[in-house]
Amino acid sequence: MSFITLTTDFGTKDHFVGAVKGAIYSELSDAKIVDITHEISPFNITETAYILKNSYKSFPDGTIHIVGVDSELSEDNKHIAIELDNHFFVCPDNGLISMIASEIQPTKIVEINIHDRIESSFPVLDVFVQVACFIARGGNLTVIGKEIFDFKKIIEIQPKVNQQQNQIIGGIVYIDNYGNVITNISHKMFKEIGKGRDFVVNARNHSFSKIFTKYNEVASNSSYTNQQYEGHKLALFNSAGYLEIAIYRSNLDTVGGASTLLGLGYRDSIIIDFITEPKKEFTSLN
Repeated sequence: MSFITLTTDFGTKDHFVGAVKGAIYSELSDAKIVDITHEISPFNITETAYILKNSYKSFPDGTIHIVGVDSELSEDNKHIAIELDNHFFVCPDNGLISMIASEIQPTKIVEINIHDRIESSFPVLDVFVQVACFIARGGNLTVIGKEIFDFKKIIEIQPKVNQQQNQIIGGIVYIDNYGNVITNISHKMFKEIGKGRDFVVNARNHSFSKIFTKYNEVASNSSYTNQQYEGHKLALFNSAGYLEIAIYRSNLDTVGGASTLLGLGYRDSIIIDFITEPKKEFTSLN
């Protein structure tokens, strides 16, 4: 039996998550349901994309991921089912798949067409559950929808490269539980564009000329205690491989996080300037 994951902005106060799980169990009594999160900021597609990209690969091949964020059906927001990287995603076609499919092309995409048989104001419960359970039973995607060959893309999820000015122009896509801000700039892109050059990371009026690989690397002076380093700002590539601006040992109740202390918020620009070597001057020997 395949795993079925749930990623939504429903929260846990209301009945929605419980109803979705109950509907899955009614269809598949031995289903294995895993909550990725129900705390996505309401309608935040970019945040959803980041969390999904960095969680789905931890699940076995064949896992089905139900995504309930900005899922109301409309002419501009179709419902799709995608087979990608040996996983299945049942989700709205609102661009959230952009980050996941930035480097891996989908094997198959269908536009779900069972809505004619199901009238609903709660599509995650009434449509997505039906589709996910059908896939879990070994059903072919083309039975529940017509095959299409593209999906909606969100440009802001992808950083831009300005070759003339030797820059990567990215943005903040997520703020984590510690108040650290995560950008859409990957370590892979940083290495490919930077080619080992010196650099400056600019985040509002803050700059960083060093990127760490672990948080505690900032506490490198053994004559100081860890407590004396609390509140120090740093840049690092996090475990997901994305550039993060953080506060060492941040605590939102006491020290504060990078978002509040540095005034950084969702969609703010983060720019990496690479420093080009000056041309050498040659002096004539005559």
